[in-house]
Amino acid sequence: MASVEGSNALAAAACGANGALERATSADSVTECGRRRMLPSFLVVGPPRTGTTWLHEVLNRHAHLPHPTKETRFFDRHYERGLAWYLDHFPGACDERPYGEVAPTYFASAAARSRIAQFLPEVKVVIIFRHPIERLVSLYRLKRAYGMLGWSLDQALERDPELIESSQYASHLSEWQRSFPRQQLSVRLYEELGDDPQAFVDGVVDFVGISRFRLHESQRAQVAATSHFTEPRSYLATRAATAMADWCKARRLDNMVASVRKSSLMRLFLGGGAPFPEIPPQTKRRIASLVVPEIERLEEMLGRDLSGWKTMPDC
Repeated sequence: MASVEGSNALAAAACGANGALERATSADSVTECGRRRMLPSFLVVGPPRTGTTWLHEVLNRHAHLPHPTKETRFFDRHYERGLAWYLDHFPGACDERPYGEVAPTYFASAAARSRIAQFLPEVKVVIIFRHPIERLVSLYRLKRAYGMLGWSLDQALERDPELIESSQYASHLSEWQRSFPRQQLSVRLYEELGDDPQAFVDGVVDFVGISRFRLHESQRAQVAATSHFTEPRSYLATRAATAMADWCKARRLDNMVASVRKSSLMRLFLGGGAPFPEIPPQTKRRIASLVVPEIERLEEMLGRDLSGWKTMPDC
C-alpha cells in the first residue's frame, strides 16, 4: 500500500496537472484523519448489472468505500467538483483497511479511464463480465424502473448509447489494457459469482489486498436473489424523483437520498406498474448481432470459451 505522503503527493500532482482539481489542495480538503486517508487503491469498474451492488455490500466492512452513496460518479460525471468533493464521500476512520470504490459506470467511459490512469496510476482495477444480452436487458429494465428512459427496448437501442457501449467488452478491455499494466487488471465473470460466491470474493480480495473473510449465509442467498423490476407506477413521478436524487447526491446530500431509499416513500416511485414483457426473439437476435463479434474477440483475449454467451437467454 502506498504511503500517506505518497498519496498526498499524487493528489497534489494531479491537481497541478488538471485545473479542475486545484481546489483539492485547499487547507480544508485534508482534515485531521483526512491526512491519513488513502486515495483509492482499487476500483471495481463494472460494467453495470454485474453484481456490483452485492459486491459493494459484501466489501463494505472490509474496506473504506464511499458512504452513504455507492457510486460517486467522480471520474465520469463530477470530476470538475475536485478531489475534496470526492474524498468527502469516504469515511474518516483511521485504520489500515484499503480505500476503494465500486463504480460500474467507469468501464465504458473513456474520460473516466483516462482520468483514473492519470490520477491513480497504481490502482488495481477489477472488471466483471456477464452474458452481454442478459446484462443489457437487465440494464434497460433498471433504467425503465427508475424512470431514466421511457422507450421500448428497440427504441432504447437507438437512443441510449450506454446500452450497447457498455456491452463492447473486448473493445473497452483493450483500452484498459493500454492504460494500465496487466498485473493491475483482474477480469472476473459474473457466472463464477453465481456458481461459487466465496471463491469469487476470495479472488477479488486477494487481488485488491483485503484479508479473506467468510461470507454469511444471508450474503450467499442474496446472490441467487433476482431484482424483479416492474414498470413504474407513474413514469413522470419516478423520473422526477430520480432526477432529484441525482441533484442531491451531486451536492453531497447523500444522507437525505439514503433515508428516502430506506423509507416507505420509495414505494411511491419505484415499481407498482405492469411487469416487463418478455423480450421478442427478433430483438434478442438484433442485440446478438451487435455483441457476438465482441464475444469472439474477448474469447481470444482471455483464452476462455464463452460460447454460452452466444445463445439466447430467457429474459
